[in-house]
Amino acid sequence: MVARKSALKAFLLSLTAVLLLEACTVDLMGFFASDDMDSRFFERNTFRFLTEADRSLALPEEYAFLVFSDTHIEGRDAFGFENLASVIDPDVKFVVITGDVTQSGLREEVARFIEITQTVGVPCYPMLGNHDVYFGNWSVWKELIGSSCYRIDTPESSTTLFILDSANASFGNTQLEWLEKELKTANSHVFVFTHTNLFVEGMGDLQQLTDVRERARIMSLLEGHCDALFTGHVHKRIIKNFGGVEYITIEDHRSKKTYAKVRVNKAGFQYEFKEL
Repeated sequence: MVARKSALKAFLLSLTAVLLLEACTVDLMGFFASDDMDSRFFERNTFRFLTEADRSLALPEEYAFLVFSDTHIEGRDAFGFENLASVIDPDVKFVVITGDVTQSGLREEVARFIEITQTVGVPCYPMLGNHDVYFGNWSVWKELIGSSCYRIDTPESSTTLFILDSANASFGNTQLEWLEKELKTANSHVFVFTHTNLFVEGMGDLQQLTDVRERARIMSLLEGHCDALFTGHVHKRIIKNFGGVEYITIEDHRSKKTYAKVRVNKAGFQYEFKEL
């Protein structure tokens, strides 16, 4: 019996270690301190960080944008993200960060993100990841950034961006109903961004939506209405194509310095991966 208990204890410790390694350097207590996603959704369209001009871009027919994920800014340490301005060439019109902008959602970490992105000369669109709402820090994000779910329209380039909240590994019925309605009035180019990955490539990839039915539902909504969905969270690159939609999961910036550069024109879009 003692041997069996020791073996079970060893197994649980090993499992915990794997979870911690796989889960964005998770602080497990943060899960229990995070808040409800539906309550965040009802506070959409509240903007502190993004200006009115940021929310209605005037873009040329051909342009580029950058996508980062999992910067995990910790204290003042941005792990090289402070060099963002060095990769903003004239074609790049905006930047998107698909969640886990910070390590713990602390005020100084969110402030550091704002400090960096306000120097690059183009709008930067952030979204919540699970780390950003740790310890109940949605209140900090709401105060300094604003909404966790929003839509950006760029009429002259016929592009619409949707920023979705999946920080709790779920979209929720209300948010998906909103997306279904909004897609009906979206422009010809549609790009969707959220934190939690929809797909895994092996049993070692533990992180995805908690309800696979949501994955089926959002894929159904996007088919025929979306060019690409960008996610992060799992800290590795996963690329799938279903129903003509490209599903692109990007490695974390913190350890791999990876980002995607996306070029858009009348014919469609192309992307490549680079390092900052």
